[in-house]
Amino acid sequence: MSDRVHHQPLGGNAMPRFGGLASMMRLPVVDSPAGLDAAFIGVPLDIGTSNRSGARMGPRQIRAESALLRPYNMATGAAPFDTLQVADLGDVPVNTYSLEKSVELITGFYRPVLAAGCVPLTLGGDHTIALPILRAVAERHDPVALVHVDAHADVNDTMFGERIAHGTPFRRAVEEGLLQGDKVWQIGLRGTGYAADDFDWPRQQGFTVVPAHEVWYQSLAPLMARVRAAIGDTPCYLSFDIDGIDPAYAGGTGTPEIGGLSVPQALEIIRGCRGLNLVGADLVEVAPPYDPTGNTALLGANLLYEMLCVLPGVAYR
Repeated sequence: MSDRVHHQPLGGNAMPRFGGLASMMRLPVVDSPAGLDAAFIGVPLDIGTSNRSGARMGPRQIRAESALLRPYNMATGAAPFDTLQVADLGDVPVNTYSLEKSVELITGFYRPVLAAGCVPLTLGGDHTIALPILRAVAERHDPVALVHVDAHADVNDTMFGERIAHGTPFRRAVEEGLLQGDKVWQIGLRGTGYAADDFDWPRQQGFTVVPAHEVWYQSLAPLMARVRAAIGDTPCYLSFDIDGIDPAYAGGTGTPEIGGLSVPQALEIIRGCRGLNLVGADLVEVAPPYDPTGNTALLGANLLYEMLCVLPGVAYR
């Protein structure tokens, strides 16, 4: 264990969980990534959505629900705050009237974070944000591997004639050379489409596509063993759309699809990323206006914590 003092989440016995500032896990809010091993960053953007808006409210609600989280992972033994310096870097100041300008702002925000050796864990926001983040990640690490959990492949060429939207980030990422195609895994895809190309195009790029119906009722631990073997120590980005999970558990999202993954399967996917060289991760598409109980945001907060728990350098008790 390092001798330096690490930030700790504000405990429920020091301040009631309904009190205090609503930072992620009630960690300190800082304005610089210097000295941080990992940081939570909000991107309150949803002007890339094609159906129900509201994901711009996601970061704030995820932070609010994260007050219920404690520092020690009882299931896995992970104690991330023992060895990692973690804080909340606040939100990217997006331009709510311009998706093009917002994409540039996001990449610009992430460059110094990555340059400081800090792993960004992102609270979305719609899935458009994965592209500008991946641009910054690839500048730092060259083309990366990807574990992508989603109901949708997000490889449309255009949406309403636009090349940048929440359904296009991974086609743009391929075109821009940001991904190692043979080390991309898409898990949970399902629903209806316009043509077989919706899922065939990723396969043609070398992606491994795991439709949701192929893993119904199954543990995903064996699948994640395959993922780890295929990716090895290649720098890897984890992008998790909350609609990858069935709307019975996560209905507060913009484009829900029935027949999705269960919450235990979601946990198996993230916990199965332990051992990968994760250089960034996101949790996107939580839309609080369609989440009246807060359960979707609560799930999002827990999944982000689980992502923190599998980063390189985390201590296990």
